[in-house]
Amino acid sequence: MARNTRTFSDLDLNFTAHPVTKDIVRKYDEEAIKASVKNLILTQNFERPFHSEIGSQIRGLLFEPATPMLNIMLKRAISDTIINFEPRVKLDEVLVTVSPDNNEVYVSIYFTIINTVRPLQVDLILTRTR
Repeated sequence: MARNTRTFSDLDLNFTAHPVTKDIVRKYDEEAIKASVKNLILTQNFERPFHSEIGSQIRGLLFEPATPMLNIMLKRAISDTIINFEPRVKLDEVLVTVSPDNNEVYVSIYFTIINTVRPLQVDLILTRTR
């Protein structure tokens, strides 16, 4: 008896070529969704043509003073972005650690893919750039 399982695929945004076919390599399932979550977080609003609503306000928040309120605002922005624009995942937790001495924000996003039980994690280091 065959099982129907749903696979997810996305293009590798590094545009690496397959060694044999010379096509752009695809990412599947967990790796595809991890890349999608990372791209959503790093995309600003109005950056995608014809889909200006997709993205987050995180780049703007990085220039706010490093206070406990910044952690809350970053968590909220990340959570809202993932919940609104990535229907393939169920968000479990977002951890934000601000390092004002290094001008960096460490973000850990914990989620599970819909219809699976294994938790996944995406770690990002956000830096202030102009």
